Amino acid sequence: MRKIFVAIALIAGLGTSSVAFANAKTTNEISIQLNVADYTPIEVKDLPQAIQDALTKNFSEYTVKSAAYQEDEDGVKIYQVTVVDEEGTEANIFFTEKGEIIE
Repeated sequence: MRKIFVAIALIAGLGTSSVAFANAKTTNEISIQLNVADYTPIEVKDLPQAIQDALTKNFSEYTVKSAAYQEDEDGVKIYQVTVVDEEGTEANIFFTEKGEIIE
């Protein structure tokens, strides 16, 4: 009789441990490193005329706070313009040299 109780206890113990492991969650941590491009600051007045025109046309209600550019290996420049609205909220807008907005 004792062997039966031991066998039942052993089976019950093993059964609950498998249920416990079935509910266990495995988490895998994935690290993603973003490569943030370095932009060279420039004076707002030194922005290409096409960008200045685009700012006047599309963002006249904003104040331009700062400007910077980045040049890739092919010599293509991307301009970052930081603008501020009346409430003080900043936004970065990216342009090509031709004044086209990069989304």
